[in-house]
Amino acid sequence: MARGKLRIYLGAAPGVGKTYAMLAEAHRRIERGTDCVVAFVEHHGRPRTEVMLHGLEQVPRRRLEYRGATFGEMDVDAVLRRAPAVALVDELAHTNVPGSRNAKRWQDVAELLAAGIDVVSTVNIQHLESLGDVVESITGVRQRETVPDEVVRRADQIELVDMSPQALRRRMAHGNIYQPDKVDAALSNYFRPGNLTALRELALLWVADRVDEYLNEYRSEHRVSKIWGSRERIVVGLTGGPEGRTLIRRAARLAEKGAGGEVMAVYIARSDGLTSASPKELAVQRTLVEDLGGTFHHVVGDDIPAALLDFARGVNATQIVLGSSRRKAWQYVFGPGVGATVARESGPDLDVHIVTHEEVAKGRGLPVARGGRLGRARILWGWAVGLAGPAVLALLLNTVDLGLANDMLLFLAVTVAAALLGGLPPALASAAFGSLLLNYFYTPPLHRLTIADPKNIVAIAIFFGVGMSVASVVDLAARRTHQAARLRAESEILSFLAGNVLRGETSLEELLERVRETFAMESAALLERESDVAPWTCAGRAGFGPALERPEDADVDVPAGDHMALALTGRVLPAADRRVLAAFAAQAAVVLDRRRLQEEADRARTLAEGNRIRTALLAAVSHDLRTPLAGIKAAVSSLRSDDVAWSEEDQAELLEGIEEGADRLDHLVGNLLDMSRLQTGTVTPLIREIDVDEVVPMALGGVPEDSVELDVPETLPMVAVDPGLLERSVANLVENAVKYSPRGRRVLVSASAIADRVEVRVVDRGPGVPDEAKDRIFEPFQRYGDAPRGAGVGLGLAVARGFAEAMGGTLDAEDTPGGGLTMVLSLRAAPAGPALPGTDAGVDAGTDIAEPERQVL
Repeated sequence: MARGKLRIYLGAAPGVGKTYAMLAEAHRRIERGTDCVVAFVEHHGRPRTEVMLHGLEQVPRRRLEYRGATFGEMDVDAVLRRAPAVALVDELAHTNVPGSRNAKRWQDVAELLAAGIDVVSTVNIQHLESLGDVVESITGVRQRETVPDEVVRRADQIELVDMSPQALRRRMAHGNIYQPDKVDAALSNYFRPGNLTALRELALLWVADRVDEYLNEYRSEHRVSKIWGSRERIVVGLTGGPEGRTLIRRAARLAEKGAGGEVMAVYIARSDGLTSASPKELAVQRTLVEDLGGTFHHVVGDDIPAALLDFARGVNATQIVLGSSRRKAWQYVFGPGVGATVARESGPDLDVHIVTHEEVAKGRGLPVARGGRLGRARILWGWAVGLAGPAVLALLLNTVDLGLANDMLLFLAVTVAAALLGGLPPALASAAFGSLLLNYFYTPPLHRLTIADPKNIVAIAIFFGVGMSVASVVDLAARRTHQAARLRAESEILSFLAGNVLRGETSLEELLERVRETFAMESAALLERESDVAPWTCAGRAGFGPALERPEDADVDVPAGDHMALALTGRVLPAADRRVLAAFAAQAAVVLDRRRLQEEADRARTLAEGNRIRTALLAAVSHDLRTPLAGIKAAVSSLRSDDVAWSEEDQAELLEGIEEGADRLDHLVGNLLDMSRLQTGTVTPLIREIDVDEVVPMALGGVPEDSVELDVPETLPMVAVDPGLLERSVANLVENAVKYSPRGRRVLVSASAIADRVEVRVVDRGPGVPDEAKDRIFEPFQRYGDAPRGAGVGLGLAVARGFAEAMGGTLDAEDTPGGGLTMVLSLRAAPAGPALPGTDAGVDAGTDIAEPERQVL
C-alpha cells in the first residue's frame, strides 16, 4: 500500500485562517469527486469556521473520561475503518487525553498516512519543537504542545497562511477568534503587534528555508549545475589585506537590497602555506562578517580564480565581490590578475563586482595561480638541470667536435630532462639558455650571437619549439597524473563508504577515526543540537582535542544535517577535499541515525517481548490458577457442609487436596514473581562464597522422596553465588526432571569441578528434547511435548536460566547418554586462597578428600 500524502497549513498565530483554509480545500476536493471526511476539526466557537463544516462527513469522536470530565478525541480506528481518500485532522501538535491510542495527534496522523490515507492538517509556527525557546523569549509563554520539526519537514506540501498583525488584531477585536470576554486580555498580551510581527517573521523564514531545501533537492536530483538566482547569495573574495573590511561592508549593503540576501566571505590560501595574509586581520574580518549576519569560509586552492568560482557555484551564489587589484602596473606582465580572470570565467549567471579601495595599486598583489602540480623538490631539481645542465654540457662539448646536429640533440636531451623534473618553466629556461649557447659556441660565426647560415636559424628555432612542446606535454602529464591519483583515492574512499552503507558495519567512532586518518587531521567530532539556539553537544569523537563547543572553533566544519556538523581540527583542507568530506559527513549522520533507530528498535523489541509475555501469561495462567483454586474451594465447601458426614479418611483426603492446591499456587506465584523480576531487571544477586553441598540438598524438598540420587562431593571448590537464587534454580531443574522422568527412575544430581568452574548436572531418563528445541525450552511459557495442563505454565526453566545468568553462570541442556535430558548448571568457582602447610591449595586442612558415598533422597 502506498503511503499517504501529508499537506500542512502553517500559520504564525491562532486565528490567521488555517482551519478555514483547510475546510475550503476539503470542499474543493469533494466537488472534484474526492472521498474526503473530517477526522477531527475544532471550530472553537468561530461561526465562520463552523459554517464551513456543513456538508462535510464527520467521523464520530471517541469519548474519554479524565479527571471527572469527558473529552472528545479523534477515533483513529473509526477513520481507518472508514478508509477515506483524504482525512482532515486539525491541530497537529495537540496532546491526546491519557488513555488514547497515541500520546500525540501527529502520531495518529502517522498511522493514517501509513494506511495510505492522505491527510490535511494545521499547525502554528510556535508549536515547532526547535523554535520553543525562541517563541518563549518573544511571547514569554512556553508552548507545552509541540511537534517534532522532522514531522512537518517531511510533509509533501506546506502552505503558509499569512496575515498581517494589524489585520489579525482587527479580526480579534471583532470577536472572530476568541470570546468577547477574552479579547482585551489577548490583545494586550500574546497578540501584541510586536509578538505577532516576530512570529510572522519566524513563519516566513522557516517556510523560506524549507523552500530553499526543496530547491536544492530538486537541483541535485535533476543535476542542475547552472546557477538559479532564486535567492541573493553574495560571495566576498578576501586576500587577508585591510581592504577586506570594505568589501564585506559593501557586500552587506548589496545583500540588504535583495530579499533574503546572504553574505559568504571566503579566503583562499595556497596549499603550500606560503601567504602574506595576516592571521589577525583575517580574524577581524571573520568577526565582522559574522556580526553582519554572514558566514566565513577558509578553503585551499592553488588556482585562486578557479577555486573562487568553484566555491561560488557550489553554494549557488549570484554575485561575487572582489577588490581592485593591489598590483603595480608592471606586475600585470605576469597575468591579468584574479579579478579580471574571475570576471572573464564567471559566465552569465554570476555578477562580479570590482570594488575600489584605498589599497589599490600599492603592491603585494594576490598570489599568482600556479599551473603545475609537481613537488617543490622536483621543481628545484628541474631549475638546476635547466640552468646548470646546458652550461656543463657546453664545457664538455668544447673539448670534442661532434657536429652541430649532435650538439643540438644533446642540448635537447637536457631540455627534456629539465621538463621531466620541473615541468614547463625550467624547460623553457633550458631551451632558451641552450639556444644561446648553441648560437654562441657551435653556430658559425663562432663566439658571436649572429648566425651566418639561415638553415642554422631554422634548426635552432626547431630545437626551441621541440623543447617547448616536450615541456608542455610533460607538464600536462603531471597534471593528469595528479588528478588521476586523486580521483582514484576519492573513488576508493567513496567505495568504502558505499560498502559500509550496504553492510551497516562501521560504528560512528570508527567512521570518525577513518575521517581523521584519511585527511591527516588531529581530531574529528560530530556535533549536534536540538534547535538553532540550543547549545552544541558531541555525539561522537575521535583523536585528541576535538572541537566540542562550536563547529566554528574547528579548522574545518561541514554541515551534516539541519542541526548537525562534522568538525575537524589540525589543518585547513583544500577546496577539492571538501567534496569527499561532505560524503563522510552525510555518512556520519546516517550512522548516528542508524544507531539511534537500532536503540529504539531494541527498546521496542523489549516492550514487545514484555507484551508477548503478558499475553502468554494471561493465556497460560487462566487455567493454572483456576484449577487449584477450584479444587481448594470445592474441598473447603465440602468440609463446611452440614449435609454430609465425612469420615476421618475423607477429611484427610480433602485437606490433602487443599494443601496440594495451595502448594501449586505458591509455586506458580513464586515463578511468576521471579519471572517478573527477571523481565524488569530488578534481580540483584547477593554474591558470597559457599559450598555447593550446602545448597543443593535444600533444593530437593519439593520433590517426592526416593526420587533423586545425589552425588555432590564435599571436596569441591566453593562457588561465588547467591545461595537463594542457586537453591531456586536447582529446585526448578530437579522438579522439571522428576516431572518428565519415567516412574521408578531416579533423577541424578551431581557436581564436579572443571578448571575455574563448578558444574551441577541434573540428569533424567525421560523422553529427551531434540537439538532444535533445546534453546526454546528456556523461553517463558514453553511446555515441551504433550505436557498436561497441570504441569505448570512453563516458567521453571526460564527462571532457572535467568537466575543462573544473574549470578554470572550459564544453564544449558544436553542429551543424556542412553536417552533423556541433562541440565548443566555452570557456576564460577570462588578464588582459591593460600594453601595451609601440608595441604593442597583449595582443600581445607584435615578434610577427608576421599569420595563420599552417593546419597539417595
